[in-house]
Amino acid sequence: MNAKARNIHWHEQSVTVERRRETFQYRSCIIWFTGLSAAGKSTLANDLCRTLYERGVKSYVLDGDNVRHGLNKDLGFSPADRKENIRRIGEVAKLFVDAGLIVLTAFISPFREDRDNVRKLVKDDEFIEVYVKCPLNECEKRDPKGIYKKVRSGQIKEFTGISSPYEEPFDPDLIIDTEVMNSQECVEAMLSHLIKNKCIRKL
Repeated sequence: MNAKARNIHWHEQSVTVERRRETFQYRSCIIWFTGLSAAGKSTLANDLCRTLYERGVKSYVLDGDNVRHGLNKDLGFSPADRKENIRRIGEVAKLFVDAGLIVLTAFISPFREDRDNVRKLVKDDEFIEVYVKCPLNECEKRDPKGIYKKVRSGQIKEFTGISSPYEEPFDPDLIIDTEVMNSQECVEAMLSHLIKNKCIRKL
């Protein structure tokens, strides 16, 4: 997308992200959950966010449906709109990182190129791609929003995983298999990864 604004300039913050991290005692970053609808992205993101909050770590969840209620309510589900949806979220997530927070994003984000473009917005150690893995048939069994049922009945067209492709990450930073792992195991795996990569400290 070409920038339409002219005569704009980036203003540096008086409080740098490095100073915020020194004060907060953890490293801000983007935890990007990707996977099929009903794989468990939002649940995992919120469970992890609550656990981080209890540890005193400042974090926030950007959820796909919630964002489409406001910031991205002008976007539909065409390929171009889906791409713009992820682009905007990436830019917002980058601001959260600069503010010193760990931002957890729960979006299907089906295309590798779009996810890679978000990764490029921040430093290498500021983006953690988490593939929330779950077979399509299990996602359909869960179907908490009744979306798959609508897809199968023809009410929804171009749905990821059925009539529109989902591109699995080639080399995600972490794979969480929600078909075989319970919620506590998923959170513990995430915490272990964050501690190992020095995003947060071990209690």
